[in-house]
Amino acid sequence: MTAPLTPPPPPHEPSPHDAWPSPGTAAAPHDAGHGHDGPGMRTELREAAVITVLVAITGVALGLLWLWLAPRVPLVGEVVDDSWVVYLKDTEGEQAVGVDGTFVLLAVAFGAVSAAAVFAWRRRGGVPLVVALALGGLLGSLLAWRIGVWLGPGQDVIAQARAAGKGVTFSAPLKLSAKGALLAWSLAALLVHLGLTALFGPRDPETYEQGPLQKDPYGAPRA
Repeated sequence: MTAPLTPPPPPHEPSPHDAWPSPGTAAAPHDAGHGHDGPGMRTELREAAVITVLVAITGVALGLLWLWLAPRVPLVGEVVDDSWVVYLKDTEGEQAVGVDGTFVLLAVAFGAVSAAAVFAWRRRGGVPLVVALALGGLLGSLLAWRIGVWLGPGQDVIAQARAAGKGVTFSAPLKLSAKGALLAWSLAALLVHLGLTALFGPRDPETYEQGPLQKDPYGAPRA
């Protein structure tokens, strides 16, 4: 008499729960150094501080360019009842709008260049870098605005009118009427950096789904 044929026991397949380490197993080295307070975050914060300072300092160049390229608003002084009166020489002129427009265009260009420089240096995104670009752009715009006002024509238009003489044209003080122009640098930097990161930034590794398991003639899955 022959013994009945019995199928061999199926090979042991690891269950998904076996992939988790036991409580006594040490964590992988790359998982141990990714805490929020680890050296990676400290390095990013230091880099963000450096970027903020460097971007803000370039506001000096923006202020000088604004002072050089912005159109002048012509004023004229007259004496009325023994007192000086200052008024616009060209009431329909658009020089005042051109002053704000020049600042905005220059700030957008500085924002694009600063974002491209930061991305070329780090080749990645990150919240600290984005905050540094936005904060540095705002500080740089404030610095440029004050430098342009400080180095431009004097703020005392009556004294300028007296120094120029009756009916003589002189330039109005340089001022920024639309204070929203101070945000142009930061917004341009954020948009350009976001676009560069989306186009050329590092990609996450793709995951591939495992196909169906093949079974042997006995119905057990093959290894």
